[in-house]
Amino acid sequence: MASVLQRNVGAMARVAARQAAQSGWQQKIAEAITRFAGSMTFVYLHLVGFGIWILGNLDVLPQIRPWDPSFVMLGMIASVEAIFLSTFILISQNAMSAAADRRAELDLQVNLLAEHEVTKLVELVSAVAEKLGVEAPAATELEEAKQDVKPEMVLRQIERPQSFD
Repeated sequence: MASVLQRNVGAMARVAARQAAQSGWQQKIAEAITRFAGSMTFVYLHLVGFGIWILGNLDVLPQIRPWDPSFVMLGMIASVEAIFLSTFILISQNAMSAAADRRAELDLQVNLLAEHEVTKLVELVSAVAEKLGVEAPAATELEEAKQDVKPEMVLRQIERPQSFD
C-alpha cells in the first residue's frame, strides 16, 4: 500500500509543480502579494506605519510636524490599498477555485471508475456464487448492484425538486 500511496502523492506533486510552472508571472505576483498580505508581518508593518502617521498628525510627536491633520490622505491611501488587495485576493481565489474544480473533476472520474469496478466485482462474485450454488440473500439489491450507475441519471435525481410530505 505504501508504494501506491507514494506513487499517488508523487503524481499529485508533479501535477501541482506543472501547474505552478504554467502560471504566468502576473498570477505569481498576485499570489505572492496575497500571501504577504495574509501574514502577521503585513499587520505589524501597518500597525507601525499607521501608528506613526496618526501620532505624527495628532501633533503628539514633537520632532514631526503634521502633514495630514484631517487624515484625508491616510483614508485615501487605505482605500486604494484595500481596492488593490481585494483584487489580488480575488485573482488568487479564482486560481484556487479553478484548481479545486480540477480536483473535483479528478475525484468524480476516480469515483466513477471505482463504482464501475465494484459493479463488475459484484457481477463476478454473483456468477461465482451461482456456479457454487450459494443463494444470494437479497436478490433485488444484488441485481441493482450489478447495474452500472449512470452519472447523468444521478444528476437528474439530485436536481429534481424534492417533496417533503
